[in-house]
Amino acid sequence: MHSLTKTALSFNGIGWRCVSLNRFSETRIICRGLTCAAEHGEHKNELYDVIISGGGMVGTAMACSLGLDPNLEGKKILLLEAGNKKVMDKVPDAYSTRVSSISPGSATLLSVGAWDHIMNMRCKPYQKMQVWDACSDALITFDKENLQDEMAYIVENDIIVAALTKQLENLSDQVRVQYKSKVVKYTWPKSHQVADAIPWVQVTLANGQTLQTKLLIGADGPNSMVRREAGIPTVKWNYDQSAVVAVLHLSEPTENNVAWQRFLPTGPIAMLPLSDTESSLVWSTSHRHAEELLQLDEESFVDSINTAFWSNENHSELVETAGSLFRTALSVLMPSAGSARQLPPSVAGIGPKSRVMFPLGMGHASEYIRHRVALIGDAAHRIHPLAGQGANLGFGDVACLTQLLNTKHRAMQHLLEYETERQRHNLPMMAAIDLMKRLYSTNAAPMVVLRTFGLQATNTLPAMKAQIMAFASK
Repeated sequence: MHSLTKTALSFNGIGWRCVSLNRFSETRIICRGLTCAAEHGEHKNELYDVIISGGGMVGTAMACSLGLDPNLEGKKILLLEAGNKKVMDKVPDAYSTRVSSISPGSATLLSVGAWDHIMNMRCKPYQKMQVWDACSDALITFDKENLQDEMAYIVENDIIVAALTKQLENLSDQVRVQYKSKVVKYTWPKSHQVADAIPWVQVTLANGQTLQTKLLIGADGPNSMVRREAGIPTVKWNYDQSAVVAVLHLSEPTENNVAWQRFLPTGPIAMLPLSDTESSLVWSTSHRHAEELLQLDEESFVDSINTAFWSNENHSELVETAGSLFRTALSVLMPSAGSARQLPPSVAGIGPKSRVMFPLGMGHASEYIRHRVALIGDAAHRIHPLAGQGANLGFGDVACLTQLLNTKHRAMQHLLEYETERQRHNLPMMAAIDLMKRLYSTNAAPMVVLRTFGLQATNTLPAMKAQIMAFASK
């Protein structure tokens, strides 16, 4: 691997010689009696072991994970972030609309440094989740008794990025970060090398700076330039839905340790705990309805939320009868199984300027790797938010790739194990979420009866529920 030092040229009266410089010292070209200094930030054609293209939660976590790994000490790592440095000296009074459900597995990945920062700033654990159908009485609950610990944590995305950025400040000897760095071109090494060919990936920035890397990690989101320029095919489609997100003020203080989700015919609505008095709304619905929700005054918007969680207008007598008979049969077979229904808290108001909508879709890269390239996070996979697994899948990519890079002598070039392991986890999760979205996007009686039976049966099987949550908590 590339050493920690780099060279400058010095004229000694006979010829030019190389002078070894510290990795992050200023590059200087020294002429006898004259010193010309190149700016520290240029690093023209500098070679890195790893360049991570794209910050955000997953890209910044990747940089921290590599920088913290003792087996990778001495490797040259660079994070390219197109935006400004995310600094949070003080936690804002108002909650952000964009939050993530962080699984115990993801919390473990973040636990060395960043998670301490998150806990010192703001996060809300929850111990229970209740999911139910708006077209029947069917429900399923997952609670602490099945998991023995917090089910997950609701954390604002801004806080996750700020905590990871703060962690990176403590890793400046291991990881270099360039903010406001927009990539305009990637040049890939030729598969059949010629004598003067560059064997590394070349990265050209908008400011004219050119860098080289032995491994390029694409963490640049669902519209990944890395993925596109590498020619990696992607299977993707847009759903006929947008998500409306907002910060909700509850009618009264509550322990608020339950994540609520109800499947409406137009899409799922979820209320995730932020504090004893506030929750986060994620309402997936048709594009037209989403636009209408944004235009409502606050009182009408709050009424729509409470109605979506409480109304039984989509119930039918046929489904009620079938569900009741099936539930009675299950209670005879397994009298102690199942769980009691809880009612969600009512909403009294919303945060100022907190309503935002964004379109939903699904996408999956057919390959996570190419020669000297690896994709992570949304650059490799994009899912519907109904299960809250988007960030967790990305953090799982980070953990897996870090482990491979620190154990495999040739992992920089051969990352098939990463692709295999992550696709074995991500594809079943994505398929299940897509199926659930489609299964619940109708109020046709036969389909409602079918999913009612399935939900009720699953709710009576503690072992199956434990397996589902164990898979989701990785």
